[in-house]
Amino acid sequence: MSLNEEQIQSLSEKIVEKLKTVYDPEIPVDVYELGLIYDIQISTEGDVEILMTLTTPNCPVAETLPMEVEEKITTIDEVKEVNVKITFEPTWDKDMMSEEAKFNLGLL
Repeated sequence: MSLNEEQIQSLSEKIVEKLKTVYDPEIPVDVYELGLIYDIQISTEGDVEILMTLTTPNCPVAETLPMEVEEKITTIDEVKEVNVKITFEPTWDKDMMSEEAKFNLGLL
């Protein structure tokens, strides 16, 4: 199976939809709107690599949040493999949140 550009774009949208169902338990906002997802790479074979961060290196969900992201993305039919990588460069701060997230948290 080889995905064309249109299929990759469609898959990217499905991935973002799934990411919006994963919440940081300490903040009632999903990981995508929080700005924790730095990059999404999709190969023509349907392999997905997600580069994400956590709100802090000592985040209590450091073990479970990346696994939840991986599990949700794996449920998409076109996805073969998922690799979630954690980085702390650049360090996350609240300016990385979407306008929607800032509004929901009363920061606007």
